[in-house]
Formats: sequence, C-alpha cells, structure tokens
Amino acid sequence: MKSKALTAIFPGTFDPITNGHIDLITRASQLFPRLIVAIAQNPNKKTLFTLEERVNLASTSVEHLLNVEVIGFDNLMADFAQKHAATVIVRGVRTTHDFEYERQLAEMNRALKPDLDTIFLMPSIAMGFISSTIVKDVALHGGDISNLVPLHVKTELLKRLT
Repeated sequence: MKSKALTAIFPGTFDPITNGHIDLITRASQLFPRLIVAIAQNPNKKTLFTLEERVNLASTSVEHLLNVEVIGFDNLMADFAQKHAATVIVRGVRTTHDFEYERQLAEMNRALKPDLDTIFLMPSIAMGFISSTIVKDVALHGGDISNLVPLHVKTELLKRLT
C-alpha cells in the first residue's frame, strides 16, 4: 500500500484556547504529519475575542509544535478541508453529549465530502473538565485560571473581562 501524507484539521471556536485544547492539539500533532488548527468564525456564537485575536492566541500557544499551523475560517468545514487537502478531522469529546453532537457533525461532513473522516480523542484525565466557557466563567468571578490556560491567554482574558 502506498503511503500518503495526511493533513488533519482540529477545528473549533477556541474562545479562548485552553490547556485542554493544547493537550489534544499536541497529541494530534504526534499522529499526523500536518495538523491545522482551524478557528471558526461562527456567526451563531457570540465570542469574547475576534477571529484575529483567537488566531493570534492559538498561534502563540502552539508555536512549539512545528507541524501545526493555525488558520481562521468562515466557511463550511468540508470546503475548508478540500481547500487544504485535509482528509481527517480531529475532535475532542469529553462526554456522551459531546459525542452525540460531534457524531452529527462528522456524518454531515462525510456527506458533503465522502473522503473526509473524523476521529475522536478523549482528553487527558487532568484536562477533561476544562472548556472555554468554564474558563471565562471562573475568570469573570475572580477565580484562578493559571492552570487552565497559557499565561498569555490568561493575561488577555483578564484584560478583556475587567
């Protein structure tokens, strides 16, 4: 069988990127020769940070991963995958609720682009509870988020919330 280079996409809103995201991105970067962190401009979500700010925060967070690039997008995932010659989407799932939603997205993406597969990664035990929403809520109420996000993300988040 002929080996082919695989490009995988790890999509999300990343508002903001968390240590849980970085854990999954790091692990996915070890599975694929090229990994694109695709940051969505989702009009259905009200984000705290602009798309450009989220791309910058994520880029700084993963700059040590040489086979990872961060790209913002505002179109269908299937179209983004086609444009970047990606054949795999990587998604993190924490709960069965996450899985049901992600399964629907995976099936839609496969219907739109039949050669686009989705794989699911479980978060590390220490990271399984982290979400961007929880991080923002803890920060908003004065809690310590030092172990939940990189320092530069914490700094920008606290500036935004105060």
